[in-house]
Amino acid sequence: MSLTIAQASARTGLSIDTLRYYERDGLLLRPVARSATGHRRYDEADLEWVRLVTCLRATGMPVREVRRYADLVRAGDGTEQDRLDLLHEHREQVIAQLEQVTAHLSAIERKIGLYTEKLHGAETERAGGLDLERAPAGSLAP
Repeated sequence: MSLTIAQASARTGLSIDTLRYYERDGLLLRPVARSATGHRRYDEADLEWVRLVTCLRATGMPVREVRRYADLVRAGDGTEQDRLDLLHEHREQVIAQLEQVTAHLSAIERKIGLYTEKLHGAETERAGGLDLERAPAGSLAP
């Protein structure tokens, strides 16, 4: 299977410019193959790698770290521990972000509950109730 850059763009959900950027910035494992006319041709391995890069970027991994990871993979055997360490570090950052987002979601859920109760005639002055818009500074933490 060989795909044009437009087809690769459609399959990955990334823009053509983003695919070119990934290639130009050293984020891909190897140069993308070219047709006899010089057009880029992507194979399934290229797309799988692009999906991984997209995942790492979407979870906040800086471009320099993605490039470092790609460099380690390109270097081959003997870099597995460094790759593993990099992924463990990133996982810890993602977990911390997830915990923070979960805490924020809890605050939003509580607020939705207050509005739902108010709009449906339920008593809003219950123990522990909090109007987040009027909360003292620093009290928004769930």
